[in-house]
Amino acid sequence: MGRKKQAHYRIVVADSTAPRDGRFVETLGYYKPLSDPARLVMDMERLDHWLNEGASPSGTMKSLITKARAGGDAKVAVGEVAPEEREAKRAEELAARRAAEQKAVQDAKAAAEAEAAEAAAAETAAAEAAAEAEAAEAEAAEEPAAEAEADAGAEEEEEEKSE
Repeated sequence: MGRKKQAHYRIVVADSTAPRDGRFVETLGYYKPLSDPARLVMDMERLDHWLNEGASPSGTMKSLITKARAGGDAKVAVGEVAPEEREAKRAEELAARRAAEQKAVQDAKAAAEAEAAEAAAAETAAAEAAAEAEAAEAEAAEEPAAEAEADAGAEEEEEEKSE
């Protein structure tokens, strides 16, 4: 059963003369090897009934039955996940994802504010530098004018003295 590259299997009791995907007598459970860990659910009472009736399991089923009787192992979990656990896990993952997104948004805002502060500081520094440059130019322009006025005043005094 399942889809391409997402297989899962039904555990069934079938007549040995029936085709592989054909008619079956009873469904005993399922096996999902692609979940993490792989999920194996079997009705052990009905399995024992059919084994007592003379059913012969395939090699793969023998290994799965052994794992089911042992209670599972590191790769195979036996039994179904309780709906409450599944919902709790899903809610936990959702809360973690939302917290990560919120942190990313806050980090982005902080970075934008820091960038804006740096830009404002740069503008202020540029404005101060321009003001200082203008003041220096104004002072430089005033000095020759003052010297020219002083020279003009001295020339006028000399002219008055000569007259």
